[in-house]
Amino acid sequence: MSPEVMQAHMQKWMHWMKSLGEKGILAGGEPLQPTGKQVSGSKKTVTDGPFVEAKEMVGGYLIVNAKDINDAVEISKGCPIFEVEGKLEVRPVQKMEM
Repeated sequence: MSPEVMQAHMQKWMHWMKSLGEKGILAGGEPLQPTGKQVSGSKKTVTDGPFVEAKEMVGGYLIVNAKDINDAVEISKGCPIFEVEGKLEVRPVQKMEM
């Protein structure tokens, strides 16, 4: 994407996220850096990312307050990622009993 197209696309993201916030359903979220570390195995081996073995890179996350997963799916349909043939995954947060 050209810088102008990228800027316009980012504006759409900001508008969408602002609208989620105004509706009171955006609980949080941030883009993720393209680099990182991976810790694995019983020896806790640390390797640098990005992780070429990953089929798809996770670019960020949003947490929304939805009635159920179907409501979250409907909310996700407004995401600007679909304008660039992207895809996203909708998953409920697992509640942990303490």
